[in-house]
Amino acid sequence: MRKDSYDFLKSILETPSPSGFEQPVQRIVRKRMKRFADTIETDVHGNVIVCLNPEGSPRIMLAGHCDQIGMMVNYIDDKGYIFFRPIGGIDPSVVPGSRVVVHTKHGSIDGVIGRKPIHVLKPEERGAKIELREMWVDIGTKNKKETQQVVGVGDPITFRLEMVRLGGDLVTSPAFDNKCGVFVVMDALRRCSVKKIKAALFAVSTVQEEIGLRGARTAAYGIDPKVGIAVDVTHATDYPDMDKRTLGDIKLGGGPAISTGANVNPRLEELLVKTAKSKRIPYQMEAAPGGTPTDANVMQLTRSGVATSLVSVPNRYMHTQVEVVSLSDLETTSKLIAETVASISRRTSFLPE
Repeated sequence: MRKDSYDFLKSILETPSPSGFEQPVQRIVRKRMKRFADTIETDVHGNVIVCLNPEGSPRIMLAGHCDQIGMMVNYIDDKGYIFFRPIGGIDPSVVPGSRVVVHTKHGSIDGVIGRKPIHVLKPEERGAKIELREMWVDIGTKNKKETQQVVGVGDPITFRLEMVRLGGDLVTSPAFDNKCGVFVVMDALRRCSVKKIKAALFAVSTVQEEIGLRGARTAAYGIDPKVGIAVDVTHATDYPDMDKRTLGDIKLGGGPAISTGANVNPRLEELLVKTAKSKRIPYQMEAAPGGTPTDANVMQLTRSGVATSLVSVPNRYMHTQVEVVSLSDLETTSKLIAETVASISRRTSFLPE
């Protein structure tokens, strides 16, 4: 991966963007993309819309959501401990013992999520289900007044943000779901900026996907694309306890997963597969028999309908603080989308036959 691309990926991963609080990472996107785009706009919802060749045809929208799961300060008790509510789908079983950051108007404050040590748990408490309402954040203050001087109700909380290299080309970080999707759609536009594409290309860093696909819905309505490609992550099944009979055979390093099913326009799916084969880009197929829980869902149903596809980056340990992806998968996903966009013209038909 190019150094500037790696630095961009690292910077967005290490910038907080829980749903509803995405603007710090959106500023990074705007700064990075201004040298490749013809126009960059931010809509009232907070989506960043990066456009290349705005007068072209057809209009193509690439969507990667920039919001991550997180927490929100809900209550501070008399001893200064912070209780919280989830932003998006958090698994309570992975939360205890986490290092977190509270993002306040005074700056970022480190904290930890604690619980009673195993030594003092009653036998019936060991292994029992734990709920988020039973957890708290400890920032080291002595009482409620001291905590309230730096933390307010509504302040967002994230797991501590850091991207770390593992073996081979694997990297781990919170929020690869779905900041790597933002990286891919913006990198695809960068690749297209040195081509003579015929389409008008809109790469969108969408907001609030984790709480209801909200940003993609409004962005797609405003852009009114003919073609839409959502880039998200999907569950890799190359590690223990993942059921391939249910989730399919998806592995890190195997290339992007191209969805097939009701949420996907068959002609666009064929074009993606044809492009992958002709450009010798590795790919995997993923079954999607119904509407997917991704931006592709709302894009497909915008206005009178959009020819939509979903291309996913394999991801281990989704919605934890140690998500893992392959850098080569990010690059091949970006290349596949850029080459597919470059092959589309106003005469390309997406009518099912």
